[in-house]
Amino acid sequence: MEKECNRNVEVMWLLKQLYPDHNTISNFRRDNEKAIRKVFRYTVSIAKEFELIGGKLIDGDSTKFRAQNSKKNNFNQKKITQHLEYIDNKLNQYTMSLAEADEDNKEAIQAHIEKHNSRKQFYHDLSAQLDQSGEVQISTSDPDSRQLITRNNITEVAYNVQTTVDENNKLVLDYKATNNNDSKTMGGMLRRAQIILQTNEFTALYDKGYHTGSELKSAIDRDIEVMVAIPDVSSAYMAPDPAYNVSEFFYDVESQTYTCPQGQLLTTKGHWYKKDRNAPGKKNAPILVQHFKTGA
Repeated sequence: MEKECNRNVEVMWLLKQLYPDHNTISNFRRDNEKAIRKVFRYTVSIAKEFELIGGKLIDGDSTKFRAQNSKKNNFNQKKITQHLEYIDNKLNQYTMSLAEADEDNKEAIQAHIEKHNSRKQFYHDLSAQLDQSGEVQISTSDPDSRQLITRNNITEVAYNVQTTVDENNKLVLDYKATNNNDSKTMGGMLRRAQIILQTNEFTALYDKGYHTGSELKSAIDRDIEVMVAIPDVSSAYMAPDPAYNVSEFFYDVESQTYTCPQGQLLTTKGHWYKKDRNAPGKKNAPILVQHFKTGA
């Protein structure tokens, strides 16, 4: 934004040739968060009045922004437990050394013990905060940030900013900073779009990162048409014979059963397990097929 103030003629005109630096811009955004949000909402309402927003086709996507919190200061229960185990081992070593040390070294060893006991209490407090919050992560520098997958399974402590754009004039309808991956955000953004557009008669487009059953159900419950790209099936889940891939099995919602390519009915008892046995009809299959019973 600082660069645009010195480069973009339209921005120069709007700001009357003021040239704020990045600190001024950052402080302004921090001190006027609610006002900026209200201005944005008012701008969207004006665009609707002038029919600049079609409200028939919208696109949703996200952008990851790194938080002011390093990975070192982001913790989950596993990481906390590992730190506590390390500290307990060190305390045992120092306690044994203390018993064997001479008077000159005892003071230094005692200082190490006190330091590790302090860190131990810090991690116990973190664990208690994690339990009370019901979250799976906690960040100490930027509390709302979470460790998210950014690209190619690389993780960063970040925010995931969701954006909804109207297709008519490519105007932004809505935005929201979240700390979830895309798979849990579509339903909430659709609800917000419905409120802004004051209708559910629109189609929403999303990429494969949003393809989650619970979010698709949320769209169905709101009677909103969505078009979400289907993720590619991992090679780990591909059958030796493509004729027996998951896509070739038919699922019946009412009976909660699958029909395999051989026409055999697969039922469920609501438990997850995997068995390979001489099931009825299996001997007629041209290849050895494993049927997976799930809680579908």
